[in-house]
Amino acid sequence: QPIYGIRSTTYPNYALNLAQLGALCISNLCATKPIKCPTCLSNNIKRNGIKVDGKQNHQCKDCKRQFIGDHALSYQGCNSGITGKILHLMVRGSGVRDIAEVELISIGKVLRTLSESIYQIQPKQSHYECLEVDELWTFVGNKQNKQWLIYAYHRESGEIIAYVWGKRDLATVQRLKARLKKLGVQYARIASDHWDSFITAFQCCKQVIGKFFTVGIEGNNCRIRHRIRRGFRRSCNFSKKLENHFKAFDLTFFYLNNGFV
Repeated sequence: QPIYGIRSTTYPNYALNLAQLGALCISNLCATKPIKCPTCLSNNIKRNGIKVDGKQNHQCKDCKRQFIGDHALSYQGCNSGITGKILHLMVRGSGVRDIAEVELISIGKVLRTLSESIYQIQPKQSHYECLEVDELWTFVGNKQNKQWLIYAYHRESGEIIAYVWGKRDLATVQRLKARLKKLGVQYARIASDHWDSFITAFQCCKQVIGKFFTVGIEGNNCRIRHRIRRGFRRSCNFSKKLENHFKAFDLTFFYLNNGFV
């Protein structure tokens, strides 16, 4: 009996090839969607002959772009909606190779999408009653190459206000304070643990010190480690390139602040 439009006799022992089955399912789903121009997203499309490989060619009447519909693509990395899917999977805890395997695309396509992404968070308010500050340990390449994330968090809104990367020292905390000032963020008090660098850097403002006051940001640390694959504990997942490491966190913080995940 044919299965999903493929004769099972094509495959020994009636075992379907997963990659071909996935491509066929994607093709069937995309075929029901209206064709849009990948450049200007216009629906004003006309057929424009047949390609050498027998696939239907289309042309946008508005911008004159010629293209093949998503349902006829041989390689899903050229799909018009693949970039959004890659980014969304990244902030849902999926690794680079996992995304490549599931979406039937190359690892290079996934890494290129990440490296080309540009996301920066902006505070939604100019004044916050209380900001919690804490540090988060990560590494790139090996555990000796530590990359400390120090950031400010607003518990009531669940918003990451500002963050900096560097060593776990007073200078990095002072850069966080300068970052808050540059963004025009004002706050009535700062909540932190007993680390001396936090106490020294924010000594000019009202402070509440102790783990009781940083429950919100500690919970957010857990959320970050569940959303970013390269932040997982006790696993083989880590960044090999510093730029990709920073961009993965930029992407996740932007998605978290805007409610995309």
